Amino acid sequence: MSTKKHKSQNPRRNTIFVEDAEILINASYPGGQYVLRLRSPKCAAYAQPGQFVHLRCDPGLLMRRPFSIMRVSKAQGWIDIFYKLLGEGSRLLSHHKQGDTLSLMGPIGMPFTLHSERPRTLLLGGGVGMPPIVFLAERLRLDRDFMPLVMLGSEIPFPFAAQPSRIIVPGIPDGVIAAMPLMEDWGIASRLASRQDFPGCFDGLITELSRLWLDRLSIAEREEVEVFACGPPAMLNEVAELARNYHLPCQVSLEEYMACAVGGCAGCTVKVRTEQGPTMKRVCVDGPVFDAEAVFSCRNLASNGVTHSNGGDGA
Repeated sequence: MSTKKHKSQNPRRNTIFVEDAEILINASYPGGQYVLRLRSPKCAAYAQPGQFVHLRCDPGLLMRRPFSIMRVSKAQGWIDIFYKLLGEGSRLLSHHKQGDTLSLMGPIGMPFTLHSERPRTLLLGGGVGMPPIVFLAERLRLDRDFMPLVMLGSEIPFPFAAQPSRIIVPGIPDGVIAAMPLMEDWGIASRLASRQDFPGCFDGLITELSRLWLDRLSIAEREEVEVFACGPPAMLNEVAELARNYHLPCQVSLEEYMACAVGGCAGCTVKVRTEQGPTMKRVCVDGPVFDAEAVFSCRNLASNGVTHSNGGDGA
């Protein structure tokens, strides 16, 4: 294989870095949730919404853990990740303090792809699937005339203090006013959903809330909508069905356990429909972003007894 061809098939080959990342902030929130800010200038310079990093959570821990990128500052050289206490890696990570350094590899993976013919973007995030949605919302705020609509779901307290939204969204029920403060600061409409009776939140699933909004759009407006989502598999299955019912393109960022995160071990493969038929794709390098229909037409989560979640349990 020639060098020229090899490079064309790997456009991000020279944009994955290994850095000793300094911890700037490791803030805790209710429900065993944390936001970690790391000084990682090379990663921050190249990261795109939907990509992730592979982090060594502790010098004594051999295996790295994957974490979606939530925010970046190219100018200041930092990235934010959001994590929840789920196992030994996240437990050790939570003990680290400002000034500690951790080995970071990233950014990794295929990012979300924006389409100019679909300027009305609906962004859906559940639980620990919220970070790519926040990252994408910030990028859309800077790059687009149409502001996105962001809906976030959780069955545990949100990792921020919700505030009443000042932005009116047609189709949203009266009283559903809880919003993410960061989105409000950016001028982006957001709404929160939960079945835990949190004040101002929609009592139900984010897909149910999305239907209310979509039903208020005209046919012409709906033809301008594209859906982007990240969350637990059962939630994404519901999002894929939502997009199918409304004939909307939809991209999903999958969450899978990863060992190497660079495609060598093939331990994170999922079945994906292609023009040549179903095939196995590696989430780490072929994703984590995929076309929703391509993935979920190959799955039948309902037959496995999986129920939909707003994502509070993590994925």
